[in-house]
Amino acid sequence: MKLSKVLMGVAGAITILSAAGYWYVFILGAPQLDPPQEVTNSGLKFQLETFNSQAMGTQRQYGVILPPYYNKNFLKRYPVIFLLHGGHDDARAYVDKYAILKVLHELYKNNKLPPSIVITPDGNDNRGSSPLFDPDYYDGPNGKVGTLIGSELVQVVKSRYRTLENPKFWALVGLSSGGWGAFNIGLRNLKNFNILFSHSGYFTDNSGPQNSPQQIVQQLSPQERQELRVYLDAGEHDSNLLASTQKFHETLDKLGIENVFYAFPGGHGLSGPDVGWNYFHKHLKDSLSYVGKQFENSQKNKVTNDS
Repeated sequence: MKLSKVLMGVAGAITILSAAGYWYVFILGAPQLDPPQEVTNSGLKFQLETFNSQAMGTQRQYGVILPPYYNKNFLKRYPVIFLLHGGHDDARAYVDKYAILKVLHELYKNNKLPPSIVITPDGNDNRGSSPLFDPDYYDGPNGKVGTLIGSELVQVVKSRYRTLENPKFWALVGLSSGGWGAFNIGLRNLKNFNILFSHSGYFTDNSGPQNSPQQIVQQLSPQERQELRVYLDAGEHDSNLLASTQKFHETLDKLGIENVFYAFPGGHGLSGPDVGWNYFHKHLKDSLSYVGKQFENSQKNKVTNDS
């Protein structure tokens, strides 16, 4: 009798722990145990905005971080950076998880990135957000997310903010599945984005070769290859993502496309200075510094050509 009660108690405890584990991983999306801390005195502000999307047939959200002093000089125009989230994320992820305001504040202060209009789209498809699947960053049965981000939102941003028009001043960025999305969408929309990069993302997908950056990039014209600039990194703990990223880097080299590739310690996970949200926070400084260099080079070339 006592043994049966003990066994029932153990079974009950296991059930509770299993339910708690399921809730933690699949409902909350396994939040970071030691997340990076956002700054409160950066002078930067994150704002959620909405627009009516014809591509998705509903109202959609995006986040915007305007550059310092945006409202002081009404003649100045700015480069644009789109940041795509990964699975079980939304338009708030870069602020709530990856402390992007702190990253931008440090880069602006150290002149590593010119003041830019930063946009964080909600990249979820019609299925919504779930840790059980990645967003479909393409036009497919779950919605026209590729058109939403690669074309429609671009026009919304141009109509609402003082942007530079040339695609050399537009960057499309992604982490994890957002890295795959940045290239899957960006390579189809080089008239809008010339700078693409991925943090611990992947470059093939089970939706088929038509949504594989490995395949799409090989179909670019010589002129498109010449204009494209690419930053890639992957965590050494993410062995499959690292292998996919390295293979894509090798493809870019063969095609003569300018790119950089880094393998950093860490990767996806729940805790550690080089793990999970901390990994992306740390290396957004690297990638956005690369973007800043590309913006700077394009500005120099523009001044030279204008003179």
